[in-house]
Amino acid sequence: MNDLKTMIREVPDFPKPGINFYDITTLLKNPAGLKRTLDALKERYKGSQIDTVVGIEARGFFFAPAVAYSLGAGFVPVRKPGKLPYKTRQMEYALEYGTDKLEIHEDAIQPGQRVLIVDDVLATGGTAKAVADLVTQSGGLLQGLSFVIELDFLAGRNHLDGHDIFSLLHY
Repeated sequence: MNDLKTMIREVPDFPKPGINFYDITTLLKNPAGLKRTLDALKERYKGSQIDTVVGIEARGFFFAPAVAYSLGAGFVPVRKPGKLPYKTRQMEYALEYGTDKLEIHEDAIQPGQRVLIVDDVLATGGTAKAVADLVTQSGGLLQGLSFVIELDFLAGRNHLDGHDIFSLLHY
């Protein structure tokens, strides 16, 4: 999988000085790279009887629906406040400076459904933890969290103790 790193553009000092941004748009436009990425994300959970794949706004939407389709599961979006048209559950989580919120439709996950969360990057773990909490508060049985990239130096997986975490690429 490490050869997929050659398809990811590294952009220094974005969005601010000192940050190295891993731009996956260059991976997405590469047909072979996109296929290998989606196949690897799916393969990890093949046979797990996943009912629902949750994708996190916005870049998780690139991967989660395709993984859901390949697993024969449904897709549920988690979005920023005010983007979903029906009644929602909301989770606030900490950012480096302040807080943010995410929402899921209150009826998106039924009690007992087996749920997989898919996103592009695991960084500090705050967003992933908030979504994991939304899933469990909805009664879902969280089967795992799957990421294309994990930024190991930020130790985000430490906030997700007890959960199965799978990352294709590590930086």
